[in-house]
Amino acid sequence: MVALPMSLATATADPGTEPPPSPAGYGETSRAGVPWYLWCSALAVTSAYVGGYWDISWHRSIGRDSFWSAPHMAIYACGILAGISSGYLIFTTTFGRKAPLKDVSVRIWGLSGPLGAFIAAWGGVAMLSSAPFDDWWHNAYGLDVRIISPPHMVLTAGFFGIQLGTVMLLAAFMNRAQARLRPALERLFLYVGGTVLCESLLIKLESISKSDQHNARFFIAVAIGTPAILAALTIASERRWASTIMAGIYSAFALAFLWILPLFPASPKLGPVHQQVTHFIPWEFPLLIIVPAFVTDLILQRTGGWRPIVRALVAGLAFLAVFVAVQWPFATFMLTPSARNWFFGSGYVDFSTPARSALARNVFVYREADAAQFWRGMLIAAVVSCFMMWIGLHAGRAMRKVRR
Repeated sequence: MVALPMSLATATADPGTEPPPSPAGYGETSRAGVPWYLWCSALAVTSAYVGGYWDISWHRSIGRDSFWSAPHMAIYACGILAGISSGYLIFTTTFGRKAPLKDVSVRIWGLSGPLGAFIAAWGGVAMLSSAPFDDWWHNAYGLDVRIISPPHMVLTAGFFGIQLGTVMLLAAFMNRAQARLRPALERLFLYVGGTVLCESLLIKLESISKSDQHNARFFIAVAIGTPAILAALTIASERRWASTIMAGIYSAFALAFLWILPLFPASPKLGPVHQQVTHFIPWEFPLLIIVPAFVTDLILQRTGGWRPIVRALVAGLAFLAVFVAVQWPFATFMLTPSARNWFFGSGYVDFSTPARSALARNVFVYREADAAQFWRGMLIAAVVSCFMMWIGLHAGRAMRKVRR
């Protein structure tokens, strides 16, 4: 068994302090590298996100033809991989005579292990439990054309449990790590953080399409969660450009799907068919989150000594203002003929989209009745953005204290 870098400091050690030297038997990981079960956890969250995006494209291009489709197998592989990594940690820590994690574990229901492993294990159980529920739902009600359905919410809750568990597990290892290993753990931590951002935006696809991007509701939807994720993981990792890196990971995934999926043939197997489809239909060009993420990094780097509430107000307002400034004109461009090419992908429409829909006609849908309602919505978006940034700052400081 690979020995791990541990600090026997308590779970509430002061953030920013160097962990004390590891006792004998706890320092080998700094030479051996990142343990396999952390890589397995990162692979689990990757598998679920890739499978989830692929499944949405499958529904848009083919329709649901089998529970055993490849995207479903990729999704549920996440629960299996998370079960392998968290189960290994829990059972070896509980029953191993010289378990290296014994002194930095929590005890739940007679079992011992890292807190993140228990959270990920719960998420894996929820994900796998959603499988028969989802199959029954389809058999009872047919093709679900909406992302937000009861079985999908159980699945999403399980996936977020696995993501949270993986983040907590990596945070504990990162906070205990010696200087040599910490950069590698930080990189893996931010990669997982990027998948968290990806998944948080994936479940909002029905509210953030190109035709909705001149509505206050669109900006409220993006503000829910996004600043919190960026701020929390940036503070926890202590990396200077963490928000930009995570937004870059989101953008890279979205662009890869946009450019790769249409290379594969697909045709509808369910009706009605409103649009001719001959290949997989991806989602849209990624939101320009990377620009406000970069500004968030700049602000967080220069406001370390500020009170959290003031810091959250400045960063939250800046995040929303910059996002509006870049996304508003870009949304207008995405509805023009110039964006209907392989690079921007604005011309892709799924087979079930009626010809008179806003997406098919490349026009905006206006959800607010008048200018007053729009500006009330934008005020709500600003409040949500600041509140999420405040939550993220406190969550990030709390994660810097995690040791177990």
